[in-house]
Amino acid sequence: MFKRITYCTMFLSLIVSCTSASGAEQIKLNVGTPYNYVHTTDGKQNVWIRVGLTGSKMESEKKRPPVNVAIVLDRSGSMKGEKIQKAKEAAIQAVDRLDPQDIVSIVTYDTNVSVLVPSTKATDKNAIKKKIAGIKASGNTALFAGVSKGAAEVRKFLDEERVNRIILLSDGLANLGPSSPGELGALGANLMKDRISVSTLGLGLGYNEDLMMKLAAKSGGNHVFIENADELADIFNKEFDDVMSVVAQNLKIKLKIPEGIRPIRVLGNDADINGQIIETRLAQVYSEQVRYVLVELEIPAGQKDQRLPLGTTSVSYRDMKTGDIKQQAKTDLSVKFVSGETADDLIKFSLKEHILEDIVAMVANERNKLATTYLDDGKIGLCIQTLDENKLWLENNSLKLKSKKLETYYKYNDAQLDQLKNNKKNLARKAMRAVQSQIDTQQRYQQSGNDK
Repeated sequence: MFKRITYCTMFLSLIVSCTSASGAEQIKLNVGTPYNYVHTTDGKQNVWIRVGLTGSKMESEKKRPPVNVAIVLDRSGSMKGEKIQKAKEAAIQAVDRLDPQDIVSIVTYDTNVSVLVPSTKATDKNAIKKKIAGIKASGNTALFAGVSKGAAEVRKFLDEERVNRIILLSDGLANLGPSSPGELGALGANLMKDRISVSTLGLGLGYNEDLMMKLAAKSGGNHVFIENADELADIFNKEFDDVMSVVAQNLKIKLKIPEGIRPIRVLGNDADINGQIIETRLAQVYSEQVRYVLVELEIPAGQKDQRLPLGTTSVSYRDMKTGDIKQQAKTDLSVKFVSGETADDLIKFSLKEHILEDIVAMVANERNKLATTYLDDGKIGLCIQTLDENKLWLENNSLKLKSKKLETYYKYNDAQLDQLKNNKKNLARKAMRAVQSQIDTQQRYQQSGNDK
C-alpha cells in the first residue's frame, strides 16, 4: 500500500510578474506549498514546493512568433497503406497552417534519409504539398539519421526569435544506426542546447516508446502515442497549435535553499541539485499553458510560532513577443510551525487544493513508472498491484479535491489495468509511458487544468 504522505507545508500566495524594460508580461511565476502551516515535531519532516509558470494569453495567431519546423516522416515498409496515406494528409494540413514568414522542411526516412523539401519559407505551399503527396513507403527505419537530418535543416535558419521544432512520426523500431533510448536521449539533449525541440509521435504498437519518450523529454518536446492512423490529422493539428503559441523560450529556473534544509528530489523535469542550489530548464511555455515542477525538501524540527524561510526562486527566459533576452522574477517562501488544539484546523483551512492536486498527480506518476519497471522485470503481479493501489489513491483524492484531472488519471490507471489483465502488455506499456510523459510535461492538449 502507499506510504502515507503528509503535506503540512506552507503556501505563500504570491504571483510575481516577470517584466522587461518594455513592460511586457509573458510569464507569471507562482511559488507555493499546499498548506500555510506545518506541525511542530521532535524531528525532521518533508515539505513540498510547487514552482508554477503560466504563459500569457496570445493576442492572436497573426501576432505569433515565426516557426522553423522540420516534419520528419517514417516511410519504411511498415508504413504502407493507410498509415502513410494518413500521415501525408496530416502533414499537408499542417503545411496549410503556415504563413509566408515561417520556415518548413520535409524529411523522409527508411533505409536512407531524403530531404524532400529543403528548409524554405512557406510561400509556395502547393509545391510543398505536391512533394508530400508523392511519398511512398519501403525499406527499414533509420530513425536517428532522420532526426539528425531534420535538425540539420532546422539549423539552416536557426534563430532565437523563431520557434525551432522537429516533428517526428514513426511506427517502427529504429533498426538502422543508433537505436537505444540513451543514444536518442543524448541527441535530444544536444538539440535542446541548440534551442531545438523534438516532438515524437509514435504510431501503432511497433515503435520503441522508451526511445521516443526519451528523445522528446530531453529536447523539451511532446510525446504522443497514436493507436490508430485516423488520429494523425488531429494530433498534427494540436502539435501545430503548440508550435504556433509559444510565448517564452529557454526558461531557466533556479531555487536557492537555505542552509539546514535538505533538497531531496525534483519531479516534473530533469534538474541539477548542487548543495543548496537547484536548477532546471524548460524549452518553452505556450500561451495559457501551466508548467510546474515540484521540489521535495527535508526541514529541521521547529518550535511553535517559528517561521522558517524555505528559499528563493527565480526564472529567466526569452520573451517571444518583445525579443528581450532575459526577464526575471523572485519570490520568498517561509513556513510557520504550529501546535496545540487549533493546529489541525489552521492546516486544514489553509489548504490550496490546486497545489495538492498537482502533488498527488506527480507522486502517482512516479508510482506508475514503478509499475512499468515491474512489468519490464516480468513481475506482472507487482505491476498490477501497484496500478490497483495507484488507481484507488487517485480515485480517493479526486473525490476529496473534486478534481477532474485526478479523475482522468484514475481512469488512465484503470484502463491500463484492463489492458494488462487482458494480456495486452504492449498496448498497456505504450499507454503507461505516454501518460507518464504527458503528466511530467503538463502537455496541454492531453490534459486540462488551470493555475490559480
